[in-house]
Amino acid sequence: MGGSVYFWGRKRYNTDIYLLERNNTLERKQLAPGVFITTLDASKFNRCRITIHLRFPARRESATDAAVLALVLERGYAACPDMTALSRRLAELYGADLGVDLSNAGTDRILSADICGIQDRYALNGENLTDAYADIVFGTIFDPYLVNGVFDAEAVRIETETQARRLEAEFNSKRLYCVRQARRKFFGDSPAGIELGGYPGELVHVTPASLKAEYDRILSTATIDVMVQGADEARVADLLLQKLQHLARQPQPFAAPMGMPAAPVQHYREEIPGLTQAKLCMLFTAGDNPNPPSVSILRVAMSVLGGSATSRLFRNVREKQSLCYYCGSAAQRATGVMMIDSGVEPGREEQAEAAILAEWEALKNGPITQEEVDDCRRSLLSGMDALGDSLAALESWYYGQITRDEPLYPPEYGKVLTSAVSLDEVRQALQGYSYSVCYAVTAKPGTQGKGGAEDVQ
Repeated sequence: MGGSVYFWGRKRYNTDIYLLERNNTLERKQLAPGVFITTLDASKFNRCRITIHLRFPARRESATDAAVLALVLERGYAACPDMTALSRRLAELYGADLGVDLSNAGTDRILSADICGIQDRYALNGENLTDAYADIVFGTIFDPYLVNGVFDAEAVRIETETQARRLEAEFNSKRLYCVRQARRKFFGDSPAGIELGGYPGELVHVTPASLKAEYDRILSTATIDVMVQGADEARVADLLLQKLQHLARQPQPFAAPMGMPAAPVQHYREEIPGLTQAKLCMLFTAGDNPNPPSVSILRVAMSVLGGSATSRLFRNVREKQSLCYYCGSAAQRATGVMMIDSGVEPGREEQAEAAILAEWEALKNGPITQEEVDDCRRSLLSGMDALGDSLAALESWYYGQITRDEPLYPPEYGKVLTSAVSLDEVRQALQGYSYSVCYAVTAKPGTQGKGGAEDVQ
């Protein structure tokens, strides 16, 4: 598999200058309908990484099965049917690491399996490590350990209990709990509101057969992307096609970006005994915007609003007014949501909310200086510099572009795009949001800091 031509350059999505570059270290190639392979340069590393991503439509009725499935798949596969055998095999391969994860991409789900180990050239006895790594990571996805055609009952029981404990633990982190409660109110029954971790009351219905049904659905409908770093990409592609040749597949297209409609703001308040620090989560919607701001513009806008130590929220709400212990902002392009979450002293939630809204309004309608934008974007540029030090970070950078259906461009050009974001683009991005949901988790009156459930950050 040789090099290819791809586009990146001073093309801020729908504006400006266009630059064509040739890069022989990056390639995304279609191997079959809905199956792609991307090769990234890993010459500076002594380790390699192979990751397979399966992106598929989320379904409310099988969300809990999908969450448990990821845990079961990580326990082993047909050739290594339990965690002991799998651990032994990974140890034989110079201590390779295997991971399985389930994540969101807008209203889609991504089931991922990755393996990381030393490159072939460093094998002490000349072993073909590429084949060994691919066998494990593809075996995890395509050849799971089954008993009588369904998943092992004991493995399902153990991981169902594991997921129950995970869901119960959400409440112990009040920051996470507040954010998720706000999102539940914000997204409601929309596709973006389907719980990534599933639903506690439905765990009792997870069975070896229901997991197998969800597994079969994922394999048949998913768009498959394999990312290769520092391994023999041609060999990986051959092994992947071998796994796919007997599968009946009807890959589904990526879900289109969505946005919740603008509506009058809804306030929610939940009181919990013993809290030392209240939590506040404010959600904003961009609505159904057919031309949302680019990722680069959103990154800079969030950095200026609340994403850095020089942001408006940090300087004015946290430092000058001392209303928040922490206060940060983030935005999701695929769902059109902007989130501001903060930790505040119980009883000061309304003051903090008003101060945060004042800073948002000031950025939308008042002056923004070039100096403050440049100060805020420095951390973004520094982070892009650091991407080249991690195989996982580089892969995440490129796969993020794939999930957004963007042309692939390297972090170096990400810096160009980020540096080109203007003051007007920052202001316009922030003007595109409307306030939608405010969720507060605070101390029950008379119990603040009295040994109950507290979550101080």
